[in-house]
Amino acid sequence: MYQRFAFTIENCEPVANRNFLDVGCGNGLYSLELARRGAAKVVGIDIAEVMVELCKRSSVAENLDGRCTFIQTDLLAYDAESRFDVSFGIGLFDYIREPLPVLRKMRELSDDKVIMSFPRYWTWRAPIRKARLSIKGCDVVFYTAARIKKLMDAAGFSRHTLTKVGKLYCVVAYPK
Repeated sequence: MYQRFAFTIENCEPVANRNFLDVGCGNGLYSLELARRGAAKVVGIDIAEVMVELCKRSSVAENLDGRCTFIQTDLLAYDAESRFDVSFGIGLFDYIREPLPVLRKMRELSDDKVIMSFPRYWTWRAPIRKARLSIKGCDVVFYTAARIKKLMDAAGFSRHTLTKVGKLYCVVAYPK
């Protein structure tokens, strides 16, 4: 998890005075770090009300609520007031069976780049994770590099880079 955090924050540079969209923000780890580093605005969205409330409390406790906004919504239902320099979805595509509409919307909302992580197919832990989450009623999706390339092309990204980071593929895709 540290490796994907470091990859994401590094690829968000430059952070100061820029706007970010954190899709599937979870506990707000990435959003709050970007605000600490001087982001002008960070919007975190998540479908889980409890996570959004946790993020709001954390941003107030750190006096970052002037730069952070957290909203309970699905990306496809999100009506953005403006575009973002960078959008990212870390740990998001693990749980999305049909990622193309989400990728297209992230591209449409982003001026500079979109940063994403995808769990790799055929790692030794993939079957264990699949079984563990299936027992809990949570489906998980794994990706090959070829599938990711097809998705990036179909979503309309002009180019992308794909990097193996632990058991993940981390992608930086460019809208233009």
